[in-house]
Parts: sequence; C-alpha cells; structure tokens
Amino acid sequence: MIVAITTCFCLVSTSHSAERIRVAVSNPNMPNLTTQIALKRNFFREENLEVEIIRMNPNVAITALATGDVDYCQLVGAVVGGAIAGLPVRIVAGFLDNWPMTLIAQPEVKTLKDLRGKTLGISSFGATPDVAARMMIKQAGIDPEKEIKVLALGSDAARMTGLMQRVVDVVVMSPPADTQLEKQGYKILARAYELFNFPYLGLGTNTRKIKEKPNEIRRVVKASIRANRFIRDNRDEAVRTFMSWGKVEPEFAYASYDALRNLFNADGAVPEDGLKLVIEQARRGAKVTREVAPSEVADLTFLREAQAELGIKAR
Repeated sequence: MIVAITTCFCLVSTSHSAERIRVAVSNPNMPNLTTQIALKRNFFREENLEVEIIRMNPNVAITALATGDVDYCQLVGAVVGGAIAGLPVRIVAGFLDNWPMTLIAQPEVKTLKDLRGKTLGISSFGATPDVAARMMIKQAGIDPEKEIKVLALGSDAARMTGLMQRVVDVVVMSPPADTQLEKQGYKILARAYELFNFPYLGLGTNTRKIKEKPNEIRRVVKASIRANRFIRDNRDEAVRTFMSWGKVEPEFAYASYDALRNLFNADGAVPEDGLKLVIEQARRGAKVTREVAPSEVADLTFLREAQAELGIKAR
C-alpha cells in the first residue's frame, strides 16, 4: 500500500547501526519543510537516524501510523482526531504554531459571506485543510455543514484543477499554490492564521513506539527542532531546499517562505491553548460528547528532554 502512494522518497546513507524510520507528509510544500530540512542538513544523520520521507494523503497516513507502517506523521489535527477515535497515536512535538491555509475563490466571489450556497474543494474529509476551511467559513456566520457543499478533491494540484475547471467555487490551499492562483486572478478570501490560533503541523507517533523506543523519539524531535531553527534563520538555504523538493519556481518559493517563516516555531512546543482548540474541533467533528484531556492525545515528555539537550527553555 505504501509503495503505491509514495511520491517523494529521500534516503540517508548512514552506518549499519542507524535506526531506520519512515515519516509521512501530506505534500512536498513549504509547511512540511521541517522533515526535509532535517534530512538534507544531516540533522537526522547526526542523531544516527536513517529517514525515508513518504507522501501520503492524510486519511492514509493516520491509518499507516496507527498500524506501524510509518513511524511518524506530521499532521496534528489528524493525529489528535485519531487518538480521540481510539487509535494508538499521540502528538509528541509541534512544528507550526498556526495554519498556513488560505481560502481562494473564483474571481466573482468577493467575501466569505458570498460562499453561502457555494461548493468548497478540500483534500479529504476530516483532514486539516477541511477543518481549517470550515472554521474560516464560520467566521462569516455561515454553517459549513448546512449552507455549503464540500467535495474531497485530494492533493493541492487536484484542488487547483478543480477551481480552474469551475468544479468548485472555492478551495482551501497552502503556499505557494495560493500565490500562484492569486496571480492568475483568483480571489483570496481569508487566511487562517489571521483569524485564529490553531497548531497545524508537528510530530505524531504510535503509542507502541512511545513505550518501546523513547530514545528514538527524543532524537527525532531534537533533529526536527534544529531543522525549524535552521528554516527561520536561513532564508536562501531553506528556499533552495523547498524549490528542489517541491519543484516550484523561485518567485513562489520565496513568497511561501516569507508568508510562513514566522509560523515555524523555534522550540517544538505545542501550546496548550491551541491543543485544546484542536481537541475541541476534533470532538465536534467526531460527535464525541465526553471531555478529552490533552494527555489523551499528546505526550510531550520527549519534547522536554530534547529541549533540555538543546538548551531551550520550554514555553
């Protein structure tokens, strides 16, 4: 199953004693750059890790994480939702403190309020882009469950095609696709990080790994924090890595970096208030009425250990 959906494969050759891990990412885009930077800048190698990065749709990734077919997944919302649903998965670190999601529409759609009765294109139902889009639409007083139609179109490229072919009236996108579409005359209606705070990408793993390989998790988190700090401090190197990985032109790569640079955190933290908002959104989506404690969806023990090794004061 994994081989069929792998679209981005990157391998580090290390010593025979290196631990091999698989990390699922949703797209080779700027928000997902943390793991790719950790790979290319040898932060994983320095932690004696051999890493394979695999592109997976969110619903496939969370299933693969739960079964152990992949070791880590970067989608915070999907991991939290999976944990609430009873899957053996937990969040262990955060990469982006907010969502780089944008609602972009046909030129004649001028405001969020104009979306009533329209059709929205998302990646997959329940995935982070879907949740982000619905939360943005609610800001306009529109009930996304009753007053809009939602189509699951898949990847960024598929959503762009759906908009261009007028299959949908609006899509939810992350950089640089939003910039590309805006230059073609489509209308940006809202950006999630301008409306609310909501942790987007981080690191999720299986509870079995938490029990059996805590040292590995700490090293993965440590390499990821170093990667985030590199992204924040090295604009040109980060952009060049993104251009090669995402196959995008310099103009869009730099625009993506400049739009998202401040969303990459420098400490791997998962802010408690934001995590509670993710939990609440996941509860509503799954129609779960019981209270869910942060400890049921996240284990930040390894994050604190990695922060201490790096000399970082926890938030």
